[in-house]
Amino acid sequence: MRPLMKVAAALARFELRRYLVGGLLWLPASVLPLAGGLILQQLFDHLVAGRVPLLLCAAFAGIELVRGVTIVIAWTYGDYWWSAAAALLRANVLRSVLAGRGRAPRSPGEGLSRLRDDTGDVVQFVDESVPLAGAVLFSTAALTIMASIDPAVTLVLVLPVIAVGVLSRLLNRTIRRLHRHSRALGAAVTGHLGEIFGGVLAIKTAGAEEAALERLRRHNRLRREAAVKDRLATDLLDAATGATAEISIGLVLLLAAPAMRRGDFTVGDLALFTTYVGWLTALPRTIGVIMSRMPQAGVSVERLTQLMGPEEDLSRDTGARLHRDHPAAPRPAHDDPLRVLRARGLTTGHGLHGVDLEVRRGSFTVITGAVGSGKTTLVRALLGLEPLTSGTIHWNGGPVTDPGRFLVPGRTAYVGQVPRLFSASLRENLLLGRPADHLERALELAAFDRDLAGMPDGLDTVVGPRGVRLSGGQAQRVAAARALVRTPDLLVVDDLSSALDVETERQLWERITGACTLLVVSHRPAVLARADQVIVLDRGRVTGRGRLEELLETCPEMRRLWSLTPLEEPRPSAGARAAAIQADAPGDHGDHPSSRLTVTD
Repeated sequence: MRPLMKVAAALARFELRRYLVGGLLWLPASVLPLAGGLILQQLFDHLVAGRVPLLLCAAFAGIELVRGVTIVIAWTYGDYWWSAAAALLRANVLRSVLAGRGRAPRSPGEGLSRLRDDTGDVVQFVDESVPLAGAVLFSTAALTIMASIDPAVTLVLVLPVIAVGVLSRLLNRTIRRLHRHSRALGAAVTGHLGEIFGGVLAIKTAGAEEAALERLRRHNRLRREAAVKDRLATDLLDAATGATAEISIGLVLLLAAPAMRRGDFTVGDLALFTTYVGWLTALPRTIGVIMSRMPQAGVSVERLTQLMGPEEDLSRDTGARLHRDHPAAPRPAHDDPLRVLRARGLTTGHGLHGVDLEVRRGSFTVITGAVGSGKTTLVRALLGLEPLTSGTIHWNGGPVTDPGRFLVPGRTAYVGQVPRLFSASLRENLLLGRPADHLERALELAAFDRDLAGMPDGLDTVVGPRGVRLSGGQAQRVAAARALVRTPDLLVVDDLSSALDVETERQLWERITGACTLLVVSHRPAVLARADQVIVLDRGRVTGRGRLEELLETCPEMRRLWSLTPLEEPRPSAGARAAAIQADAPGDHGDHPSSRLTVTD
């Protein structure tokens, strides 16, 4: 439980003023019943004596009114701390995942489950410490008052509280195991739902509707069974805690009756004891809730930490606040334009071994290799989207210690294998909050200007979920334009032209070459022919480096890859390849045919 206690302490310190004020507001709500019990004691003793104390009645009503107002204020004030603490945990997890240092969830549904349910469990556990302080203070004072009246009855009332503590300890491990299993199966349900909504077309074309629903039913059945067991264990502990109230009241009545016959115990004392007994159960109830939530919160901390980098702190205060607008994301100072980017000995846990890379300003570098050779892993590791186990990266000779934060727009921009578009307009997909200063130029460089001219709504065209209203080639070029609108020094592209026809591909590379420095993952001969430098990967290691002509003579792996190009696809002739390599102007590349050898990692 040490990680949980560390996170709990950090969340308590977060917005400490609000946390303490919220706790101080709850203290009167917990302590005022002490005065109410004493007033009831005097009230009933006066009634037995035949007097009607109106002043005491008014005092009792006033105390309850003050208590009610205090509770409303405490709830209103405490909600801010609760929401801000949950936002802090979610922000830290998202920051780690989006920066590439953490491990992304297996599905969007699982990610939502962890960010929603697990953060709620952790914050709720910390929040339970607020009523605990009030319950301890009330119980201490109440037991002192009751002991001064009848020590024997008071001692008997403590026994159920001890029993609840022992039972909570015994059930702790079981609740933790059941809760972990229930959370994992709940994430499986939400993850499968996300996959169904994201793959509707694939399910329909395969006629797999019933199979998808049956799989969902199976996930739901398992989740339901696990959730029932989890809730049963938790409710068993809550029921045992709640039963202490009834048991305590019964004990008070049994033990007080003889004392009342002897005259040692008045009706007012009985009223005080029965009033306090109800409130005294707040302590075992609160302890029971905390003990039952502790294993659940421990599981949640574990699940959230799994999404973060190894050295990152889940509860670190990163300035997440709700009472003011969040400052705009700082953009890196672009006062050091790219001259040379060097990487040495890049190694990852996913098959990359000691790769060296050098990209100079204005160059066109292509990374190629067979399926699984590590091409995509290399560019993602370079950009900080894949964790490195060893290796160094330098920008213009200066070390890059955190590539995930440094190699961002406008230093670099990245176009992945699969275009990620949102169900919004083209303009929103292209800009994503950026100014539209370079939008027209980016559309032209991405060879999308003619497509846009044919759309009646232009940039206001809604592309649908994941861009389903666009063709594959259009979606790729929209993703390229989105990267280019950020005017990067270095554009990193992973198999950009896989869905393009020959003529559109020729136009794209004609326009984009020379606009910025290019680092491209590709197998396509037309792209390889344009490259100033081709890097050949084989099982995570560099086996060749140089121009295409040189590699076809000196690199067996390059010759093997070249021989796998389909015969029906045109390939640049030796003369055309030489012309493409030697040409300086982008327009000089227009005569080279291209082929389509689509292979992805």
